[in-house]
Amino acid sequence: MTDQPPFDPSLFRRQDESPDPLFYTEPRFTVHIDDGATTAATAVYRELLPAGGRLLDLMSSWRSHLPVDVPYAAVTGLGMNPEEMEDNPQLTEIVVQDINVEPLLPFADAAFDGALCTVSVQYMTRPVELFREIRRVLRGDAPFVLTYSNRCFPTKAIAAWMMTDERQHASMIATYFKESGGWSEVSAADRSPNPGRSDPLFAVWARGR
Repeated sequence: MTDQPPFDPSLFRRQDESPDPLFYTEPRFTVHIDDGATTAATAVYRELLPAGGRLLDLMSSWRSHLPVDVPYAAVTGLGMNPEEMEDNPQLTEIVVQDINVEPLLPFADAAFDGALCTVSVQYMTRPVELFREIRRVLRGDAPFVLTYSNRCFPTKAIAAWMMTDERQHASMIATYFKESGGWSEVSAADRSPNPGRSDPLFAVWARGR
C-alpha cells in the first residue's frame, strides 16, 4: 500500500492559474494590512526572531515589518518582484524565485537563524515541500514565524484558504509543519490589535528540533 498524500491536490488550486510571475510583474508599493495589524506583526517578530541573527524573509516585498530598532546580521528577501525588494530598506540580499514552481531554496543547510512569512502563506501551492526546505536552511532550533490576516488576492489564494476561517487557517499551517517534519510543537496566537476596528493579525510558529 502506498502512502496517501496529506492533502487533496484540489485544495491547492486557484481561480487564477496563470503563471505567478505574470501576476507579480508590476510592483505593488502598498501595505496589505493596516497600521494596527502591521504594528502587531512587528511585535510578533520582535518577540520571536533573534536579534543579531541572519533572517530569511520568505515571499518578501517592499516592507518586511521587522522592528527597525533591532539589529540583524543580515536579512535575505526571497520574493517575486525585484523592484519591490530593492525598495525594502531592511533587506541585505534579494533573491527572485517562484516558490510554487521551485520550492527548493538556493541556500546552504543551517544558513539562517530565523525565517518569517508575512500575510502570504495563503499563496503557497506546495507548502509541505517548502516548509521542509525552510527547516533545512534554518539552524537547529531556529524559529519559522508566519503571520496572516483576512486580506488576500482572492484569485491567487489556494482553494483551501478561501473555504476556511481564521481558526482553520492556523490548523492548516500547523499541518504543514507536521507533514514537513523536523519541527517542535506548533504555537498559534491571535494578535489582533483592535478587534472590529483594525485588520486582524494571527501568528503561527514553530522551532526546529
